[in-house]
Amino acid sequence: MDDLRAKYLSRIGDASDEAALEEVRLAAIGKKGEVSLAMRELGRMTAEERQQAGPRLNALKAEITSALAARKAALEDAGLEARLAEEWLDVTLPGRRSGRSVATGSVHPVSQVWEECTAIFADMGFRVAEGPQVESDWYNFDALNIPDHHPARGEMDTFYMARADGDTRPPHVLRTHTSPVQIRAMQETGAPIRIICPGRVYRADYDQTHTPMFHQIEGLALDRDISMANLKWVLEEFFSAYFGKSVKTRFRASHFPFTEPSAEVDIQCSWEGGTVKVGEGDGWLEVLGSGMVHPHVLRAGGVDPAEWQGFAFGMGIDRIAMLKYGIPDLRAFFDSDLRWLRHYGFGALSVPTLRGGF
Repeated sequence: MDDLRAKYLSRIGDASDEAALEEVRLAAIGKKGEVSLAMRELGRMTAEERQQAGPRLNALKAEITSALAARKAALEDAGLEARLAEEWLDVTLPGRRSGRSVATGSVHPVSQVWEECTAIFADMGFRVAEGPQVESDWYNFDALNIPDHHPARGEMDTFYMARADGDTRPPHVLRTHTSPVQIRAMQETGAPIRIICPGRVYRADYDQTHTPMFHQIEGLALDRDISMANLKWVLEEFFSAYFGKSVKTRFRASHFPFTEPSAEVDIQCSWEGGTVKVGEGDGWLEVLGSGMVHPHVLRAGGVDPAEWQGFAFGMGIDRIAMLKYGIPDLRAFFDSDLRWLRHYGFGALSVPTLRGGF
């Protein structure tokens, strides 16, 4: 065994490339290698002989394996050093122009619309609030007055996180909406409050208008005398600024566990040749859900519903981006197709502002 050890450690040290190193590995510990064949002989030995030879052979194999790994890492490092020396380039040099301008990156439509929404609502006194994307069952459902039997709590709609064996607490979830941020904000600052909650949310759905991960923006305003009239004004002001023209809204009675009364909101539009034109015509398109915050939700946020009231609303950032910029398929937002990004992307310096326009 000492001879085998000296022989193969020497050959490993002399290997000049990975191909030579692989030959040494096969000769030593491959299926027909010398060390492997010696280990097969253990079955023919007596118990006393195996007791002595077995540990020595295992130690020899482990030492050779370790030496092979170390030599391979050294060869890889040397190869990388050689490549770096050969392919050296001064990255501080200006880009080379070959008859056309240097290609530049672009701002994703979701990022652009996110900033547009933030700028519009900030002008109306809303601040941005954020929260975790992995939420407890209580923040995502219970605090929002969503009952145990509600379809949204099923595994077909919600991504649940596994708990450790023996942990009987309800599992965490990937948040299905940004509404938990409203609860956290109320707990932190109380009322009055005026916030928007943009962020990523997750639901188990995938088709032309749904993806497992998408972006949502929700709004919350609490004070002593806020009403549905304030909600309608805020939304009409938002859509008029966002689309650059006067946009009428229509409220339809609906039901959401976290608001009472609740309303679906439609915006005025026309349909011409399969194209939606917002702010004109006599058609209507549903864009968001809204309502007056339910007293149970206010209590979960530590706010007294006998003293404070307010409205909440929520819409998809991706959806209103599709609507404004004529993007037909939601799935393309997340394909990382450079052609799509160049076509629908925005210049890095075109920062949306109320004064400069969107």
